[in-house]
Amino acid sequence: MQENEKPKRRTKKAEQRAETIEQILDAAEYLFSKHGLHGVTLKDVAKRVGVHHTLLNYYFEDKGKLFHAVFSRRAVVTSERRMQALDAYAAACNGAPTVEGALRAFLDTDLDLYIEGGEAWKNYAALGAQVANTPEWGAELMDEHFDPVVLRLIDLLKQALPDCAEQDIFWGYHFVTGALMLTLARTGRIDKLSGGLCKSDDFVAVKDRMASFMAAGFLEICKR
Repeated sequence: MQENEKPKRRTKKAEQRAETIEQILDAAEYLFSKHGLHGVTLKDVAKRVGVHHTLLNYYFEDKGKLFHAVFSRRAVVTSERRMQALDAYAAACNGAPTVEGALRAFLDTDLDLYIEGGEAWKNYAALGAQVANTPEWGAELMDEHFDPVVLRLIDLLKQALPDCAEQDIFWGYHFVTGALMLTLARTGRIDKLSGGLCKSDDFVAVKDRMASFMAAGFLEICKR
């Protein structure tokens, strides 16, 4: 019986360790999304989790390693889901993709995560917007996690717009990702400007409009 009990103890310990790490990542994600990389200390994270800060040092060597783990955890999910959606769309369109179809596979799949994932995913969205707009240390993270899926989108856009200048397609993507990052940041400006008619956290409304709006922009700059 003793031999049979050992794996159970190890499994329980592993589960507790995994649960603790998730709690740390959730707390750090919330704080980083509100205050940025440099506005948060390991002690801040430990206080939010309710543990001594030495426990964080046990799991994470320093704040940079913790930040990377926080960002990577969900970046892998959204990148893989969008790649799958783009590949599925490419297979379904029989070699004739449309601009809006490609954009919907890329944008709507990502927005669905924030719609369905609750506040935790929305915190990650705000964090992603920070990373994307901080070239000093964020560009490398964006390159690492998102270049393959972005280039997959670009490939489909080139198929959809065979006569479009390549630089216009890249500029079009630049404008798309700029609008997406502003949306994910949830700054609240659209709420104030519209007098409450629009809400910066209404990702359903964004999903209904963004791909169509951006597709029209691509078609316009590419027909010049």
